[in-house]
Amino acid sequence: MTAGNSADSNTTEEPVRDAFAAALRSAISDSGLSLDRIQARLQSRGIAVSVTALSYWQSGKRQPERQSSITAVRDLELILDLSPGSLLGLLPPPRPRGTSSRRKRATGGQTLTFPQEVLRELLERIGAPDALEQQQQLTLVGLHDRCHIAADGGQRAVTARAVFQAGADGQDRWLLVYNQDDPDAGPPQLEAARNCSVGRVVVDEEHGLTVAELIFDRPVNRGETHLIEYTLTNSGPPYPECQNTHYREFRRPIREYLLEVQFDSSTLPQKCWEFSRKSPNRPADRRELTIDNTNGVHAVAIDFGPGVFGIDWT
Repeated sequence: MTAGNSADSNTTEEPVRDAFAAALRSAISDSGLSLDRIQARLQSRGIAVSVTALSYWQSGKRQPERQSSITAVRDLELILDLSPGSLLGLLPPPRPRGTSSRRKRATGGQTLTFPQEVLRELLERIGAPDALEQQQQLTLVGLHDRCHIAADGGQRAVTARAVFQAGADGQDRWLLVYNQDDPDAGPPQLEAARNCSVGRVVVDEEHGLTVAELIFDRPVNRGETHLIEYTLTNSGPPYPECQNTHYREFRRPIREYLLEVQFDSSTLPQKCWEFSRKSPNRPADRRELTIDNTNGVHAVAIDFGPGVFGIDWT
């Protein structure tokens, strides 16, 4: 979730960005290689870049910014038989990123952390155009997230266990909305682990947004509870950047949310904090956390929401 630029900064960067896109597009055309072939050659060099990201780069919709993307551009110069620096020299400076800018998105201003019109379009494509407005007949009673951070600092996977209580008979599915922090890496692989299966899935790769149906193994009637587990796994290394944070945005109250972040032993952070914000007009509440003997931290929210709750680290 990259911090947005002002209109002024966009206008100064556009000519440079267009120059990079035009040069890359021309080089790809001259090489005779398809984007699939280029992706495969990058993969053979240990560099994971999605075909969609390559397409966005050459069209000018996005620019390479994270370190692994810059490394990919260097290898692209070799694969496309270009002079060293001929593409890198056309890249504009990276847009503002990092923990501080991400924290502003996650805990300040409007709580929605992606364009609402994009979400509405995905909800319409999945057959639930009124999901944001209609009364929900499933209450999320408890949620447990376990986020795994890889040795390179990226997010390897998130495993979630959710408990619902039905407010009406015949409840048989839940809509998952997931925002990938690093859209260049492509969407994660969604797998159902317990008491559910994956139904329809729609993705907006430009914004890193995924909406998916998790279909219950059986319909749940009024007053009954249902527990499901699922996992979102990213490809790597390199794994997608997570901007040193993991959080959930709750549009409705939840009784209990448990968040664990598990770090690789070679990439332990210096400090970790729990943060929460219930209103855009109030400062975020923060509390320092202690890493345990298993290289992890956890935080618990009781009777929380609406709002944003998460863990970040240096």
